[in-house]
Amino acid sequence: MFIHIGDDHVIQSKDVVAIIDHSLISSSSIIEEMIFNQRKNRRVMETQEHQPKAIVVTSDVIYFSPLSVYTLKKRANMMTTLNRLEDYSEESD
Repeated sequence: MFIHIGDDHVIQSKDVVAIIDHSLISSSSIIEEMIFNQRKNRRVMETQEHQPKAIVVTSDVIYFSPLSVYTLKKRANMMTTLNRLEDYSEESD
């Protein structure tokens, strides 16, 4: 399934490694270093119009999202729930 993470970015939910609150960047040297290294490799997609609230880490790219961690988590969980629903629609013959 896919998750819309803001700023016209849609990613596959299976590619998400972590969703991190943006405010944690300054408190973690490991996160700062990871982002610095990925910026050097041009693998960071930063939000242009809005202040970032979350960082979405995928296997290939780091996205800065204007959506909160809570909103992104709800969207990811909604997709999981939809995947588990059984199809009770009538089959056409």
